[in-house]
Amino acid sequence: MSRRKFIGDSCAALGYTTLFSSLINLKAMAASAMDNTSLITLGGDYKALVCVLLGGGNDSFNMLIPKGNTEYNEYATTRSNLAIPQNDVLQINPITTDGRTFGLHPSMPDMQQLFENGNLAFLSNVGTLIEPSSKTDLLNGVVKTPLGLFSHADQIQQWQTGRPHERTNTGWGGKIADLVQSMNANQNISMNISLGGSNIFQRGHDIIPYSISNNGSIGINGYGGSGQFNELKTAALNTMLERDYQDIYKNAYKSTIKTSNEANLEFQGAIDGISDFSTILPVYNNLAAQFRMVAKTIASRDTLGFSRQIFFVDIGGWDHHDELLINQSNKLAEVNQALKYFNDVMTELNVNDCVTTFSISDFARTLTSNGNGTDHAWGGNTFMMGAAVNGKDIYGSFPSLDLNSDLMVDGSVIIPTTAADLYMAELALWFGVPASELATVLPNISNFYDTASGVAPLGFMNTL
Repeated sequence: MSRRKFIGDSCAALGYTTLFSSLINLKAMAASAMDNTSLITLGGDYKALVCVLLGGGNDSFNMLIPKGNTEYNEYATTRSNLAIPQNDVLQINPITTDGRTFGLHPSMPDMQQLFENGNLAFLSNVGTLIEPSSKTDLLNGVVKTPLGLFSHADQIQQWQTGRPHERTNTGWGGKIADLVQSMNANQNISMNISLGGSNIFQRGHDIIPYSISNNGSIGINGYGGSGQFNELKTAALNTMLERDYQDIYKNAYKSTIKTSNEANLEFQGAIDGISDFSTILPVYNNLAAQFRMVAKTIASRDTLGFSRQIFFVDIGGWDHHDELLINQSNKLAEVNQALKYFNDVMTELNVNDCVTTFSISDFARTLTSNGNGTDHAWGGNTFMMGAAVNGKDIYGSFPSLDLNSDLMVDGSVIIPTTAADLYMAELALWFGVPASELATVLPNISNFYDTASGVAPLGFMNTL
């Protein structure tokens, strides 16, 4: 039996995520070796990052919108038939102001309230960069630009890897997990848990995501179930799993299945022990259903032995080349409702200061209309939520939306003024990654931030 066939048969039997998640325990020594005094001094306090992928490229200048007369007129002129009516924009009141007034899409009333209550913030004009880039430098070709700029495949990969200069299958969430996994008592289940299936963001050198569904862990179909057939199946599998095989491939395969099955039973047992939340789950909202399972996992943290966790949730359908206004309105309404639900559940569990939720997307979109939608662009706006966020503010620099501005290229594409590296670094520092290790996670960080400066990269988290 060849090694390739052995791995292929194993994956077919268990599914890639379940198979490789079971190998986490074999990597524990490597993760422990990467530990250092800076991480040890953090103690056993719990922290979680929740990454929300808006897959397809969110038109985020119709999410965070200029509302004051002067800036709105500039916005409306540029956006033409895609402009949200000024009176419909939900005004927000940032702590820091440059005299301009801003608001949110009318589908975001709960996010407006979260912002005003200090539990939500925005980061403006952030994007993938290799080095600081001006319009002149770009036009003269004297700066490096991200590989495959404007490409879905490349840009969504780079937002997950923090490596716009190369194509790689290791993510910055995975690299963080490589550094801190040994802080968790549980080494049988990955600290990186995905509700969005396989993803690059959570894959490190030693860590891979443990993929679950909205209903919990994904185990062997029928194992432990009721009914004669499932009972016979369980008994037969138990016999196979307790047997020692002379063939090393068979024995390794058996051990992998056994470890995976035990991890599945451990995880599902912990989840099943969590009572329903008082906060009502919104109906017909898949993102909220993903958040519910994230919350149940967080509520099981002591049972499962986790002090650090990274979650990944996914809501696709943002590639609005057509019917932007109605499609984005529906999508933002789902996000708005789901974030309100998740914030309320985190408050109910008394962990809102321990859990930080943040958004990423492939890219923003062109400011001008293609007729009824928008096309692929570059710099855009993201949001961050949680009690640890220094909320009620807009970070970065909201750009002029004038088509003749110094940040506009290719007609209506905005050059980012804040590197995605700074966004990622701020979250990594809060999570417990020492500043001295940031370059391990984000190799280009020194192009934007002095890791020895003693100041936060952007200031939206209490990192130092």
